[in-house]
Amino acid sequence: MKLDPNKSPAPQEPEPTTGSAPAPVWLFVLVALLAFWGMGFLDSHGGGFDARVYAPYNSAKEVEDEWPKSGAGAAFARGELVYREVARCILCHQPTGLGSPGQQYPPLAKSEWVLAREPGRVIRIVLNGLQGPITVTGQQFNSNGMVPWRDTLTDQQIADVLTYIRSEWGNNAPEVKPEQVKAIRDKTAGRPGQWLADELLKVLETE
Repeated sequence: MKLDPNKSPAPQEPEPTTGSAPAPVWLFVLVALLAFWGMGFLDSHGGGFDARVYAPYNSAKEVEDEWPKSGAGAAFARGELVYREVARCILCHQPTGLGSPGQQYPPLAKSEWVLAREPGRVIRIVLNGLQGPITVTGQQFNSNGMVPWRDTLTDQQIADVLTYIRSEWGNNAPEVKPEQVKAIRDKTAGRPGQWLADELLKVLETE
């Protein structure tokens, strides 16, 4: 192909260049409005990022205002919080209290250990933990080791969570008092490790 010497060459397109262009003002306005809306939404519905707050409540105070102020009802409400959020018993024993038999976590619902009229044995289990074989509601379990809560939960918290599990899922056993927990805490202060079920069965329920 021959070039016509009398014809002007085609104009060259400019080389692309790098650089930055100012963002449009409307984009800044939109981001600011979304951030303002988001903060307002979280403030109204986030419950202060408190795990105790759930719909339809918007703050811990609203939840607490619904709790009974005294008696077994108050202990039950506090115990549910320990079960679900503080000690996280719910992870092993489940929201239903039925445990996880496949993972060797025994049930709390209808458990003879939980429902004993005198709570001495179950208090000991919470204080020092449990390991080894145990029979619950006619089923055999081989506990991988329930952790001790002696150094983590107060007497009040242990009494509350035991009151909760002794009253939930159709269970019906008397409230546990912090004084009962303290008495057994003091009595077993020298206990070095977790309990075995056979050891606990040798302890009278009233001790």
